[in-house]
Amino acid sequence: MRKLVLAISMLAFAGSAASADPLQDRQALMKERGKIAAGLSKVVKGETPYEAASVLTALQALQANAEKFDAEALFPAGSDKGDTTAAPKIWQDMAGFKVTHDKYLTDVKAAVAAAPADVDALKTQFGTIGKDCGTCHQTYRIKKG
Repeated sequence: MRKLVLAISMLAFAGSAASADPLQDRQALMKERGKIAAGLSKVVKGETPYEAASVLTALQALQANAEKFDAEALFPAGSDKGDTTAAPKIWQDMAGFKVTHDKYLTDVKAAVAAAPADVDALKTQFGTIGKDCGTCHQTYRIKKG
């Protein structure tokens, strides 16, 4: 779990330097989010031991990542071209896209505030967060072959 905390710290530092390319910025943000979630998933699955402090640090990193999300800056008009899995629905329904992300952020903040005391509490909270991710991916992401 210490490796997870170190990796999160490194990702947060690397992610703090934004580029001028919204496509690269959003891909970096989502890759960071995925890596943090993957670390928490290992705890939920029992592949990594549950350590309260490390889990809280990972959830805080997930919150910091979610708070960096700015739909208009990351998905401006015209950024639907190139190597992206962003679905056209994002630009057709920007308000809905923002609502979906706001729910995700609210659920991540709730997980941080609750500071899961054990793996069972984490499973419940992580399940909610995972559903939020799934909702967004099903609606606003193109599946790669």
